Parts: sequence; structure tokens; C-alpha cells
Amino acid sequence: MFKGVFGRKDRLVQQKRHDVYRSGRKLPEPTVCPDCNAVFSGGRWNWSEANSSAKTSRCPACQRIADNLPAGIIQIRGSFVREHRDELVGLIRNTESLEKGAHPLERIMSISDQGDGLQITTTGVHVARRIGDALSRSYHGSLDYTYGDAEKSIQVSWVRDSEA
Repeated sequence: MFKGVFGRKDRLVQQKRHDVYRSGRKLPEPTVCPDCNAVFSGGRWNWSEANSSAKTSRCPACQRIADNLPAGIIQIRGSFVREHRDELVGLIRNTESLEKGAHPLERIMSISDQGDGLQITTTGVHVARRIGDALSRSYHGSLDYTYGDAEKSIQVSWVRDSEA
């Protein structure tokens, strides 16, 4: 059966969602972030040296931090968390360090104690997902991801209770 050149016509048209933290305009190169010293060059933000004539503009990660609007929220719960808090925070910081080294816009915004666990907020979805994967790989437990906002935000939930 022939469907025609244009395929199905009963699909709803969905508009692309714009991420307000990704600039629609091309920044002059090089541009340096005055807060974290990340440099925009080669069409992306990276960790490099900027010359003295570089323009300045706040990077999307620093803008998210200033606005206190995280792209990722990680909830860590269970009695295991209370017993191994420092160990877990070390793993979380090491995971962020690896991700941030290659991708300057992927950072932890905050780590806070919340009831029977921790809440971590991040500037990007990738570092949040990577932290969840590291927790699950290292300590097992129950891991769940929920994407929202056309995959521009994520909620990660990891739960583990101590062995009896």
C-alpha cells in the first residue's frame, strides 16, 4: 500500500522546546565566563586559557546556579545513606569531577541533607544520570529516572536500606 510522499498526515505538530540556558546566538570567540573561567571557543564551552582580549559572558551552568534552577535533582534515600554518607558524597564528588573535566556545563549545584537522605542538584542532566549510575553500580539499590521538559531536566531517585 502506497502512503504517499509525505507519509501520515494525522500526526500532531509538536513545537520544539527551547532551553533558555542554551544561547540562541553565537558568542564571539573566545568568550570567558567571569564566574568559573570556562572558555567558549570552537563552538562549545571548555576548560582552556583565554587570551586577554576575550569577551566575557556568563556560561549557562553559572547562569543556572545564579538562578537556582537545576536541570537535575537526585534524591538519595534509605538507612544505608545515613551510615555511609561521607563515602557516598565522595563518590558523588568524584563522578562530578570526571564529568566536569570533559563537559564544563555539567556540575553539582548543591548537596544537602534531606530527612533520611541527601538531595543533590545539578546544572545538567548528564551529570545527574552519571551520578545515579555510579551509585547503582557501586552500591546496588533501587534506581529510577524521570525525564521532564523534553529531556532537558531529570529527577533521579536512588534508594538502599542497610542489610539486616
